[in-house]
Amino acid sequence: MKNISKIIVFICAMAFALPHTFAQVSIGVGISANIAPPELPVYEQPECPSDGYLWQPGYWAYDPDGGYYWVPGVWVAPPTRGYLWTPPYWGFEGGAYGFHIGYWGPHVGFYGGLNYGFGYGGEGFYGGRWQGNRFMYNTAAWHINGTVIHNTYINNTYVRNTNRYSFNGPGGANRRPNAGEEAAMRERHIQATSRQMAHQQAARQNKAQFANVNHGHPAAAAMNRVNGRAFNESGHVATMQRQRATQQHQATQQRQQATQQRQHATQQRQATQQHQATRQRQQATQQRQHATQQQHATQQRQATQQRQTQQQRPAQQQRPAQQQQRPAQQRPAQQQRPAQQRPAQPNKQHNGGR
Repeated sequence: MKNISKIIVFICAMAFALPHTFAQVSIGVGISANIAPPELPVYEQPECPSDGYLWQPGYWAYDPDGGYYWVPGVWVAPPTRGYLWTPPYWGFEGGAYGFHIGYWGPHVGFYGGLNYGFGYGGEGFYGGRWQGNRFMYNTAAWHINGTVIHNTYINNTYVRNTNRYSFNGPGGANRRPNAGEEAAMRERHIQATSRQMAHQQAARQNKAQFANVNHGHPAAAAMNRVNGRAFNESGHVATMQRQRATQQHQATQQRQQATQQRQHATQQRQATQQHQATRQRQQATQQRQHATQQQHATQQRQATQQRQTQQQRPAQQQRPAQQQQRPAQQRPAQQQRPAQQRPAQPNKQHNGGR
C-alpha cells in the first residue's frame, strides 16, 4: 500500500509539473551568437490573404556558417483557435546573444520589448482579439481588406514607438517582463507549426536574406503567406520569387546531376561486374578445355604405349621357336655325313662268281 501511495503522489506531481515544463521548453534559448543582430528593418505589411490568419512579424535568425538572415513577416494559420503568437527575440545574457524562440499560447507573452510593429509595439499585443471561435482584426494595426473579411474593428490606442532595436539588453531594448507577461510565460504553449519552420528554412536557403549580403535591407521583407508572394520594404513585389525560382532550378539541376552520377556509377559497377563475370566464365572454359586436352593427350600416350608393348611381345615369342627349329634342320645333315664317309664294301656275289 505504501508503494501504491508513492506512485499516486508521483503521478500527481508529474501531472502538475508538465505544463510548466512544456512552457519552459517552448520559450527556452535555442541558439546563441557573439555579435548582435542588425536593426529591425522597416517594411510594409501585405494584405491578409484569408480570414483566420494571424500575423507573424519578421525577425533575424542565425546560421553558424552564414550569420544573421531575415525571416520575412508572414500571415500564418494558428495551430488552434483562441491562441496568439508571441514573437521570438534576442537577449544579451552572459556575454552572448541568446535566441528566445517564439510560441503559441492563450496570451501574448514577453518578446524582449522589441518594436516589431503591426500590433507588437514592444509591450502587449494590439493586432486583434479572439471573440469566441472567431478572430476580430484591428484594422488600425493590420492591413485587412474589409470587403473580404468583415470581422474587424478599429482601436488606435495602442503604443507606437520608432525604435528599431533587434535585441534586449545593454545597447538594445531595456525592458523586463511585467506581471501579465510573466503569467503568460507560465501558461501552456505550443511550438511553431511545421509551416512556420518551413518558412524559416526557406529564408535560410536564400542567400539574399543574409545580412552580410543585404546589409540589413532584405530583398524579401514580408510575404502574404508561406510559399506565397514576397514584398520588399516598400511593399512592392520582391525579387525573392525570381531568386527562389532560380534556386529551385539550380537545386533541380543539382538533383538531376546527382541522379545521373548515381546512375553512371551504377552502370559502371554493373559493367565491371559483367566484365568480371565474363572473364571468369572464359577462364573457367579455358581451364576445362586445357584439362580436356591434357586428358586426351594422356590417353593417346597410354594407347601408343600399349600398342608398342603389344608389337614387341610376338617378336620375342617367335625367336625361341626359330632357334628350336635350327637344330632339327641340322640334325639330318649331321646324320647323313657319316653315311657318305663310310668305305664301299665289296660285292660278295661278284666275288663268289669269280
